[in-house]
Amino acid sequence: MTGDGAVLALSGVSKTFRQGRRTLAQRVRRAPDDRREVCAVDGVDLRVGAGEILGLVGPNGAGKSTTVRMMATLLEPTRGTVEVCGVDAVAEPGRARRHLGVVIGGERSVYWKLTGRENLEYFAALYHLPPRVIGARIDQVLRDTDLLDRAGDYAERYSTGMRQRLSLARALLQEPAVLLLDEPTSGLDPRSAAQLRERIARLREDGRSVLITTHNMEEADRLCDRIAVIDRGRVVRLGAPAELKRLVEADQVARVRLRVGRSTADGELVSAVGAFATVADKRADGADVDLVLHLPPGTDLLPRLVEVAQRHDAVVHKVDIEPVTLQDVFLSVTGPGAERAG
Repeated sequence: MTGDGAVLALSGVSKTFRQGRRTLAQRVRRAPDDRREVCAVDGVDLRVGAGEILGLVGPNGAGKSTTVRMMATLLEPTRGTVEVCGVDAVAEPGRARRHLGVVIGGERSVYWKLTGRENLEYFAALYHLPPRVIGARIDQVLRDTDLLDRAGDYAERYSTGMRQRLSLARALLQEPAVLLLDEPTSGLDPRSAAQLRERIARLREDGRSVLITTHNMEEADRLCDRIAVIDRGRVVRLGAPAELKRLVEADQVARVRLRVGRSTADGELVSAVGAFATVADKRADGADVDLVLHLPPGTDLLPRLVEVAQRHDAVVHKVDIEPVTLQDVFLSVTGPGAERAG
């Protein structure tokens, strides 16, 4: 554990890759390497405390998976330090892995031609678990992931949700202090995803720390103690879900669809709406213009919206008003034109 009580700590972590391919002929000629460097992660600082679930969210290509791979010792940072339970994961990756359980999204992390139990026996041997504890440990993780009654089935016969649970069981074999879960509910049906979230929440109750990446803002809101929003390789916001929602200066959010006439310039229409509400997002599809509006306290939206629509040869097709969500925070702090963190 680090001096500030964190079980996982990243300080100034960056990762750059060379884009393109250097041919064998270029290597033989010892030609200069003129490939462009691309920065995937740029100076990330993160701390995960004991018994905490930290969510890592961001757009595709923001650097989430690269960051997780550096935490998991699968990639070496170009700069910066990664500590796991006080162990320098860059200098001593083998020692750091003893404290880690990792589930990487989008990869086959179990062998389909083995049964669930055989998979776990194989990984237990790979992790050098003492033979005397392997049987009991496997039974425990199968029980924790509700797979004990299907342990003798081949993994290829498992559903997607069961394979994800088997991957989680594999990650728990070493009784790790820190779990790294990269989009663990991706591709699952709603029931399977909810069950997996319940199991992740129980890990926190057992005192384990979890870092989870997700694109599901509702999942992040319900599950995580704190959330880090990463964009273009940098952490642009960090805080508890309620704290992040206060960044959106509105009591409510309206999702509006306007159907515009042929003579209407949607830019003028949006400017008119912006006189009484903050236009947080705009999308146009043919005659339909979809707006996300942040409403100041006391805004009587519908009459003003109808009046503007009539003036600009448009029709109010749909209005949904709801409380501020993490999705609204996400849209406001990521992407082109978003305010950068200080």
